[in-house]
Amino acid sequence: MAGLYFGSEEAMATFDCPAYAVRDLTKVYPRTKSPANNRISLDIAAGVIFGVLGPNGAGKTTFVRQLAGLLRPTSGSIRLLGQDVVSRPEIVPLHVAYYGQQVLALQAHRFREVLTMTGMLRGQPAGAARRQSDALLERFEAGDLADRFMWRLSGGERRLAALLAAFMANRPITILDEPTNDLDPRRRQMLWNYLHERNAGDRATFLVVSHNLPEVESVATQVVLIDRGELVASGTPGELKRLVADRVRIELRVRAHKPELEALLAAEPGARRLRPEVWAFYAEPGDVFQVSFVPLSYLAFVYFLWPDPNAVPFAVTGSLVTAVSMSGMLSLGQRLG
Repeated sequence: MAGLYFGSEEAMATFDCPAYAVRDLTKVYPRTKSPANNRISLDIAAGVIFGVLGPNGAGKTTFVRQLAGLLRPTSGSIRLLGQDVVSRPEIVPLHVAYYGQQVLALQAHRFREVLTMTGMLRGQPAGAARRQSDALLERFEAGDLADRFMWRLSGGERRLAALLAAFMANRPITILDEPTNDLDPRRRQMLWNYLHERNAGDRATFLVVSHNLPEVESVATQVVLIDRGELVASGTPGELKRLVADRVRIELRVRAHKPELEALLAAEPGARRLRPEVWAFYAEPGDVFQVSFVPLSYLAFVYFLWPDPNAVPFAVTGSLVTAVSMSGMLSLGQRLG
């Protein structure tokens, strides 16, 4: 695959420095108490597929929108290929393509036109833009959508158009925020295959935002976990899975808010309050999890959750999300394993 980059000389990819160098990045929205991102520091090497994981509301989208120059940080620094994004946000479009979760623009245009216009806006000659748009339509088996107006497409089809537009002009860095939302399994696999080929062929850098570790594991070589606005873990997908490989997570849901009960739960080793009525604990397989310290009349449900791959990022961060698979109800004092 040709590694062509359109635009000024400055847009050409260089691999002498990280794609991104982020230091103490903090974002606080007006009229909020807690920061959406809190002192995040990391390097993203050029030429990698990098996963940004975390539960919904963790601050992932806020983080990547700052990398894309769409949000100004409250404090901290972002360097893109060695250049300061905060003081020079105009450099970002030369290097970076961004695919967000909202598809709002170009609703009055046809699917093919959205791709071609995006390429031309990024500096592609009209003929090159048409050729690349046709190639992407064929690659993702979307030829039947090419001449349909965006406003007449389904939500998933509009998102596909926006996703393919992000690939126009082959920017050296592409940020994809939840790119598989509304994609069918066949096109999801097409997407992962395409990222692999671009990455191997011209060392394109991809940042993939997701809440699904098994999905990102198939494509990313490095991942970070963000929860409650903070960077809580980083490494390879395999390293993060091993963090909780032999633990069982137990969640207690209490019936009512009672200070004496909260004091009992908080005193237990490793206890973490997820929501006002939900507490989490961990145990090793084969252990007996004792909850005799909690009056039975106070308990609504007790669940045990094995560290299913889908649960790994949330087990690490301690967040309660619907993606965690509930294996069943645990009788009080039942032996695990």
